[in-house]
Amino acid sequence: MKTDTLQKFMFEHAGVRGELVELEQSWQQMQSHRSYPKAVQTLLGELMAAAALLSANLKFNGTMIMQIHGDGPVKLMVVECDANLRLRATAKLADDAVIEENESLKDLVHAHGQGRFVITLDPNDKMPGQQAYQGIVPLDGDDIATVIENYMLRSEQLDTKLWLAANDKVTRGMLLQKLPKIGGSASKVEDEAEAWNHAVMLGDTLKKDEMLEHSAETLMHRLFWEQTLRVFEPLHPEFHCSCTREKVGDMLKMLGAAEIESAIAEAGRIDINCDFCGQHYGFDPVDCAQLFVTNTLAEGTVAAAEIKH
Repeated sequence: MKTDTLQKFMFEHAGVRGELVELEQSWQQMQSHRSYPKAVQTLLGELMAAAALLSANLKFNGTMIMQIHGDGPVKLMVVECDANLRLRATAKLADDAVIEENESLKDLVHAHGQGRFVITLDPNDKMPGQQAYQGIVPLDGDDIATVIENYMLRSEQLDTKLWLAANDKVTRGMLLQKLPKIGGSASKVEDEAEAWNHAVMLGDTLKKDEMLEHSAETLMHRLFWEQTLRVFEPLHPEFHCSCTREKVGDMLKMLGAAEIESAIAEAGRIDINCDFCGQHYGFDPVDCAQLFVTNTLAEGTVAAAEIKH
């Protein structure tokens, strides 16, 4: 039974759309192969909820990739979400990272002011020569929600508000977005602005503890019980990792035959675990030789659950 839900809605008499997302099963699957310090877990969970919320509004056949490149104990956080709301996420920490429970986004990824936020839209059906779209901005904000709000306003010229919360069990988020209007009288524009401000005011009553304790359905009722909403059929995000043995082989080929031969000479084989799902891929000398002469890879995949750490 699917427990993860993304619910879209619109205010009937205002140019405001919204979404509430609840990720429990996919969030726990994502964490099943790797544990993170609590502060990192919270940030990565919030980024995962935000990725689902933004992806659900894209009319785009491809994958949206959110990355935060850090200059502190956390070097990288990545969440990928495709057009079917299939998600995966990972974080990379510095080798010497010591992370306290209450450390902030600034402490973890923006300690020296060099952190960056990147959104990439990678289409599945690229035209010849077409590149993925990528937007890169400095980290502007004290939390994940504010960073993304500022990105959306600067890059997309869209008034967007986010509320995010995560723990080890669940991550939830809400998005409100002011719909763009073309033309209209001054009074109409003023009414739309008032409606937007009122919706944001209601959203601002949300507390993180409340978001973690109550379902998305309950939160919607508590926030908007006096509003007339148009509620759409819910969507169901899920965890999915797109790694394959072929993709890992392609990555090894990019390193070149000389480097692969050197690694084989040193260790006798090459073993790679997927950062997103823990899946193990093993390449012995025969496998590596095949990489450069054929597209057929010898069997060498081991399920993540079978690996002893």
